[in-house]
Amino acid sequence: MMSTHTLINLEQPKVGQLIRALRQEMQLTQEQFAGMVGVVFTTVNRWEKGHANPSPMALKIIAMKLDELGEKGRDLREKYDS
Repeated sequence: MMSTHTLINLEQPKVGQLIRALRQEMQLTQEQFAGMVGVVFTTVNRWEKGHANPSPMALKIIAMKLDELGEKGRDLREKYDS
């Protein structure tokens, strides 16, 4: 299971790239992903563009979604953690 703590250590632009890759893997629009995480579309857009970092609560939800993807989620995490 991926810990939220490890996501907090990611810095922009990698956290934004990871979020975009996760969202695309889930085949969600930014608006749909925002609804799932409990933020507005512009927040997801700012994360992906590297203009803002997710809150700890959003990171927890993102980590859970990565865990739900199983091996694909682990692969994404490893790709952006290097």
